Amino acid sequence: MKKLGQLYEGKAKKVFATDDPTLVIVEYKDDATAFNGLKKGTIAGKGVINNRMTNYLMRMLEKNGVPTHFVEELSDRETLVKRVHIVPLEVIVRNVAAGSLSKRLGLAEGTRLSRVVLEYCYKDDELGDPMVNEYHIAAMGWADDATMKRIAELAMKINDLLCRYFKGINVDLIDFKLEFGITADGQLVLADEISPDTCRFWDSTTHEKLDKDRFRRDLGGVEEAYQEISTRLMGE
Repeated sequence: MKKLGQLYEGKAKKVFATDDPTLVIVEYKDDATAFNGLKKGTIAGKGVINNRMTNYLMRMLEKNGVPTHFVEELSDRETLVKRVHIVPLEVIVRNVAAGSLSKRLGLAEGTRLSRVVLEYCYKDDELGDPMVNEYHIAAMGWADDATMKRIAELAMKINDLLCRYFKGINVDLIDFKLEFGITADGQLVLADEISPDTCRFWDSTTHEKLDKDRFRRDLGGVEEAYQEISTRLMGE
Protein backbone atom coordinates (compact mmCIF):
# COMPACT_ATOMS: atom_id res chain seq x y z
CA MET A 1 0.00 0.00 0.00
CA LYS A 2 1.61 3.25 -1.15
CA LYS A 3 1.16 6.37 0.99
CA LEU A 4 0.42 9.45 -1.13
CA GLY A 5 -0.30 13.10 -0.32
CA GLN A 6 -1.99 14.45 2.79
CA LEU A 7 -5.73 14.93 2.41
CA TYR A 8 -6.57 16.49 5.74
CA GLU A 9 -5.12 17.48 9.11
CA GLY A 10 -7.35 17.70 12.15
CA LYS A 11 -6.68 18.46 15.80
CA ALA A 12 -5.51 14.91 16.61
CA LYS A 13 -4.89 13.14 13.30
CA LYS A 14 -3.65 13.46 9.73
CA VAL A 15 -5.21 11.60 6.80
CA PHE A 16 -3.27 10.53 3.71
CA ALA A 17 -4.39 9.19 0.35
CA THR A 18 -3.17 5.81 -0.89
CA ASP A 19 -2.91 4.20 -4.31
CA ASP A 20 -6.29 2.58 -3.57
CA PRO A 21 -9.06 5.21 -3.83
CA THR A 22 -11.20 3.31 -1.28
CA LEU A 23 -8.52 3.35 1.44
CA VAL A 24 -6.70 6.06 3.41
CA ILE A 25 -3.99 6.10 6.07
CA VAL A 26 -4.68 7.81 9.40
CA GLU A 27 -1.70 9.08 11.40
CA TYR A 28 -2.24 9.92 15.08
CA LYS A 29 -0.55 12.98 16.59
CA ASP A 30 0.48 13.87 20.15
CA ASP A 31 -1.23 17.27 19.85
CA ALA A 32 -3.96 17.87 22.40
CA THR A 33 -6.79 20.40 22.26
CA ALA A 34 -9.79 21.21 24.39
CA PHE A 35 -12.77 23.59 24.32
CA ASN A 36 -12.97 23.47 20.50
CA GLY A 37 -9.29 24.26 20.09
CA LEU A 38 -9.08 27.15 22.55
CA LYS A 39 -6.69 25.18 24.77
CA LYS A 40 -3.72 23.54 23.08
CA GLY A 41 -0.87 21.37 24.24
CA THR A 42 0.95 18.09 23.77
CA ILE A 43 0.49 14.75 25.52
CA ALA A 44 3.64 12.67 25.03
CA GLY A 45 2.89 9.27 23.52
CA LYS A 46 -0.82 10.01 23.09
CA GLY A 47 -0.83 9.26 19.37
CA VAL A 48 0.58 5.77 19.86
CA ILE A 49 -1.86 4.92 22.67
CA ASN A 50 -4.90 6.28 20.83
CA ASN A 51 -3.99 4.49 17.61
CA ARG A 52 -3.41 1.12 19.22
CA MET A 53 -6.37 1.37 21.61
CA THR A 54 -8.75 2.40 18.82
CA ASN A 55 -7.66 -0.51 16.66
CA TYR A 56 -7.89 -2.95 19.58
CA LEU A 57 -11.45 -1.87 20.38
CA MET A 58 -12.57 -1.71 16.75
CA ARG A 59 -11.39 -5.28 16.22
CA MET A 60 -13.39 -6.30 19.30
CA LEU A 61 -16.48 -4.47 18.02
CA GLU A 62 -16.13 -6.03 14.55
CA LYS A 63 -16.11 -9.50 16.14
CA ASN A 64 -19.40 -8.57 17.82
CA GLY A 65 -21.15 -7.42 14.67
CA VAL A 66 -20.37 -3.68 14.57
CA PRO A 67 -19.08 -2.57 11.15
CA THR A 68 -16.07 -0.22 11.37
CA HIS A 69 -13.68 1.53 9.02
CA PHE A 70 -10.66 -0.41 10.41
CA VAL A 71 -8.56 -2.37 7.90
CA GLU A 72 -5.02 -2.83 9.23
CA GLU A 73 -2.63 -1.36 11.80
CA LEU A 74 0.47 -0.27 9.88
CA SER A 75 2.65 1.06 12.70
CA ASP A 76 2.44 2.50 16.21
CA ARG A 77 0.92 5.70 14.82
CA GLU A 78 -0.53 4.74 11.44
CA THR A 79 -3.60 2.71 10.48
CA LEU A 80 -5.14 1.81 7.14
CA VAL A 81 -8.89 2.49 7.10
CA LYS A 82 -11.74 2.53 4.61
CA ARG A 83 -12.28 5.92 3.03
CA VAL A 84 -15.67 7.21 4.14
CA HIS A 85 -17.94 10.20 3.77
CA ILE A 86 -18.29 11.30 7.38
CA VAL A 87 -21.83 11.94 8.59
CA PRO A 88 -21.35 15.52 9.95
CA LEU A 89 -22.52 14.65 13.45
CA GLU A 90 -20.86 13.86 16.74
CA VAL A 91 -22.88 11.17 18.49
CA ILE A 92 -22.48 11.48 22.25
CA VAL A 93 -23.45 8.53 24.43
CA ARG A 94 -23.96 9.28 28.13
CA ASN A 95 -24.28 6.78 30.98
CA VAL A 96 -23.36 9.09 33.88
CA ALA A 97 -23.69 12.87 34.20
CA ALA A 98 -20.40 14.68 33.58
CA GLY A 99 -18.96 17.62 31.67
CA SER A 100 -21.37 19.74 29.67
CA LEU A 101 -24.43 17.68 30.68
CA SER A 102 -23.77 18.41 34.35
CA LYS A 103 -23.43 22.12 33.59
CA ARG A 104 -26.53 22.32 31.40
CA LEU A 105 -28.85 20.43 33.74
CA GLY A 106 -27.30 21.21 37.12
CA LEU A 107 -26.53 17.55 37.83
CA ALA A 108 -23.66 16.60 40.10
CA GLU A 109 -20.89 14.87 38.20
CA GLY A 110 -21.14 11.15 38.79
CA THR A 111 -24.96 11.06 38.87
CA ARG A 112 -25.98 7.78 37.22
CA LEU A 113 -28.63 8.39 34.54
CA SER A 114 -31.76 6.23 34.67
CA ARG A 115 -31.26 5.36 31.01
CA VAL A 116 -28.64 5.87 28.33
CA VAL A 117 -28.82 9.34 26.74
CA LEU A 118 -27.91 9.98 23.10
CA GLU A 119 -27.02 13.51 21.99
CA TYR A 120 -26.11 14.83 18.56
CA CYS A 121 -23.84 17.77 17.75
CA TYR A 122 -23.26 19.31 14.33
CA LYS A 123 -19.56 19.02 13.45
CA ASP A 124 -18.46 22.61 12.95
CA ASP A 125 -15.62 24.04 15.03
CA GLU A 126 -16.43 27.64 14.09
CA LEU A 127 -19.93 27.21 15.50
CA GLY A 128 -18.66 25.33 18.55
CA ASP A 129 -20.21 21.99 17.49
CA PRO A 130 -23.77 23.01 18.47
CA MET A 131 -26.20 20.43 19.82
CA VAL A 132 -28.95 19.48 17.38
CA ASN A 133 -31.85 17.04 17.34
CA GLU A 134 -33.38 14.69 14.75
CA TYR A 135 -35.57 17.51 13.37
CA HIS A 136 -32.56 19.75 12.67
CA ILE A 137 -30.70 16.82 11.11
CA ALA A 138 -33.60 15.98 8.77
CA ALA A 139 -34.23 19.64 7.89
CA MET A 140 -30.59 20.26 7.00
CA GLY A 141 -30.25 16.99 5.09
CA TRP A 142 -27.25 15.79 7.08
CA ALA A 143 -28.65 12.24 7.34
CA ASP A 144 -31.95 10.58 6.46
CA ASP A 145 -34.27 8.90 8.95
CA ALA A 146 -33.07 5.39 8.13
CA THR A 147 -29.43 6.39 8.66
CA MET A 148 -30.24 8.06 11.99
CA LYS A 149 -32.16 4.99 13.16
CA ARG A 150 -29.17 2.80 12.29
CA ILE A 151 -26.75 5.22 13.99
CA ALA A 152 -28.82 5.10 17.19
CA GLU A 153 -28.97 1.29 17.10
CA LEU A 154 -25.21 1.00 16.58
CA ALA A 155 -24.43 3.60 19.26
CA MET A 156 -26.49 1.67 21.82
CA LYS A 157 -24.88 -1.63 20.84
CA ILE A 158 -21.38 -0.12 21.00
CA ASN A 159 -22.17 1.34 24.43
CA ASP A 160 -23.34 -2.02 25.74
CA LEU A 161 -20.25 -3.83 24.43
CA LEU A 162 -17.78 -1.18 25.66
CA CYS A 163 -19.37 -0.79 29.12
CA ARG A 164 -19.13 -4.52 29.75
CA TYR A 165 -15.62 -4.70 28.35
CA PHE A 166 -14.31 -1.82 30.47
CA LYS A 167 -16.08 -3.05 33.60
CA GLY A 168 -13.86 -6.12 33.28
CA ILE A 169 -10.78 -3.92 33.83
CA ASN A 170 -12.41 -1.95 36.69
CA VAL A 171 -13.20 1.10 34.57
CA ASP A 172 -16.56 2.90 34.26
CA LEU A 173 -17.38 4.29 30.82
CA ILE A 174 -19.00 7.60 31.77
CA ASP A 175 -19.66 9.00 28.31
CA PHE A 176 -18.04 9.03 24.89
CA LYS A 177 -18.19 10.49 21.37
CA LEU A 178 -18.67 8.48 18.19
CA GLU A 179 -18.50 9.40 14.53
CA PHE A 180 -19.91 7.40 11.64
CA GLY A 181 -19.12 7.36 7.94
CA ILE A 182 -20.48 5.90 4.74
CA THR A 183 -18.17 3.82 2.55
CA ALA A 184 -17.95 3.96 -1.24
CA ASP A 185 -20.35 1.00 -1.45
CA GLY A 186 -22.90 2.70 0.82
CA GLN A 187 -22.26 0.91 4.12
CA LEU A 188 -22.62 2.87 7.37
CA VAL A 189 -19.58 2.15 9.57
CA LEU A 190 -18.06 3.36 12.83
CA ALA A 191 -15.20 5.75 12.04
CA ASP A 192 -12.83 8.13 13.88
CA GLU A 193 -11.45 6.74 17.18
CA ILE A 194 -12.24 5.29 20.62
CA SER A 195 -9.65 6.57 23.07
CA PRO A 196 -9.07 8.68 26.20
CA ASP A 197 -9.47 11.67 23.85
CA THR A 198 -13.06 10.75 23.03
CA CYS A 199 -14.22 8.86 26.16
CA ARG A 200 -14.52 9.61 29.85
CA PHE A 201 -12.99 6.72 31.80
CA TRP A 202 -13.20 6.61 35.61
CA ASP A 203 -11.63 3.99 37.83
CA SER A 204 -14.59 2.00 39.17
CA THR A 205 -13.21 1.97 42.72
CA THR A 206 -11.52 5.34 43.21
CA HIS A 207 -13.39 7.31 40.48
CA GLU A 208 -10.02 8.67 39.36
CA LYS A 209 -10.24 10.21 35.88
CA LEU A 210 -8.23 8.31 33.27
CA ASP A 211 -8.91 10.46 30.19
CA LYS A 212 -8.49 13.89 28.56
CA ASP A 213 -10.32 15.63 31.41
CA ARG A 214 -6.94 15.57 33.18
CA PHE A 215 -5.67 17.85 30.38
CA ARG A 216 -8.85 19.94 30.11
CA ARG A 217 -8.97 20.64 33.83
CA ASP A 218 -5.22 20.87 34.55
CA LEU A 219 -5.36 17.90 36.93
CA GLY A 220 -1.85 16.69 36.10
CA GLY A 221 -0.80 13.11 35.46
CA VAL A 222 -2.16 13.20 31.91
CA GLU A 223 0.42 10.90 30.28
CA GLU A 224 0.17 8.51 33.24
CA ALA A 225 -3.63 8.31 32.91
CA TYR A 226 -3.44 7.47 29.20
CA GLN A 227 -0.78 4.86 29.89
CA GLU A 228 -2.86 3.35 32.73
CA ILE A 229 -5.87 2.81 30.47
CA SER A 230 -3.61 1.33 27.78
CA THR A 231 -1.99 -1.04 30.25
CA ARG A 232 -5.29 -2.22 31.70
CA LEU A 233 -6.83 -2.72 28.29
CA MET A 234 -3.97 -4.25 26.32
CA GLY A 235 -1.51 -5.27 29.03
CA GLU A 236 1.15 -2.92 27.71
